[in-house]
Amino acid sequence: MLQVSKLIPQARGLAPVLVRRAATLTLDWDVRQKSRFDAESSDGRRVGVFLPRGTVVRGGDVLLTQDGSLLRVVAAPQPVLRITACTDHHHGHSHDPAFDLMRAAYHLGNRHVPIELKPDHLKIEPDHVLADLLRAMHLNVAEVQEPFEPEGGAYAAGHGHGHGTEQAPHSHAHADPAHDHAHDHGHDHGHRHNHDHG
Repeated sequence: MLQVSKLIPQARGLAPVLVRRAATLTLDWDVRQKSRFDAESSDGRRVGVFLPRGTVVRGGDVLLTQDGSLLRVVAAPQPVLRITACTDHHHGHSHDPAFDLMRAAYHLGNRHVPIELKPDHLKIEPDHVLADLLRAMHLNVAEVQEPFEPEGGAYAAGHGHGHGTEQAPHSHAHADPAHDHAHDHGHDHGHRHNHDHG
């Protein structure tokens, strides 16, 4: 079995022609968030991946094998819920699509759900309870097969870890009144850009 212990994020510093020629490893999110896994490359080789704990592998990353060959990671399409804002105004209340998505992301984030954020949609793993909640918030929820690349966050360190730190006191040393003035510079800008977006 071919061993891999080095990850080159987003193929940084590699010649694009080498990356294009590389065999691929197509992996879904469940596998890409593990630091140790076995997989099969597009040219039929068995690969054993051993990365530093907490490593998350993204589509477009390149793995370097022990024999010096490159493997390009492809994020596999998998069942995901694609969440888009409802833009129809027939409910009697008009929607602000950006705000509706932002509110959905907030509610999902509160539940520590891995979530992919895009300007015009969100993606989460299939969950009918959350789907119902989102539909009740007037969002469109569609089950699709697409690559899933959630934000790094509490769960990026692996499920079950990352929660122990929440009890740690977050002392950001704001207690010293001498530093308080640092927070109120320029409360007036924010009112200057009145160019209308029409």
